[in-house]
Amino acid sequence: MTIQLNEKALTHARGLLRRGELVADERDDWSEHAPSADEENAFIEKHGIAEYAQWHLGEDPSKNEGTKGRYSFPYGDFRKLHRCAVISGESRAGQYDHASIEKALKELLGGIDRKESAGK
Repeated sequence: MTIQLNEKALTHARGLLRRGELVADERDDWSEHAPSADEENAFIEKHGIAEYAQWHLGEDPSKNEGTKGRYSFPYGDFRKLHRCAVISGESRAGQYDHASIEKALKELLGGIDRKESAGK
């Protein structure tokens, strides 16, 4: 598995963070907040696979282009950046030694937490 950091997705996530388009939820909330397969398919049908890709920090170029299976490490629900998705992804990236993705997710988590603490 040759998963690499999707730089376009990281740029998109940073933009969401900068604009405050985020949900500062808890670690275990991702199982409830993650889009279902049907929601993913509907999003792709409406917006296309390129837009879908921007919501995933991992990309496996060995997988076919134009497929959902090429993308991994989602960080949001197609509307907002989710803290719970970032935490979940960071843990998985570390577990599977995807250092560049883990680093990007740590950066996003730090930004979310700083933005939240500044807003309180």
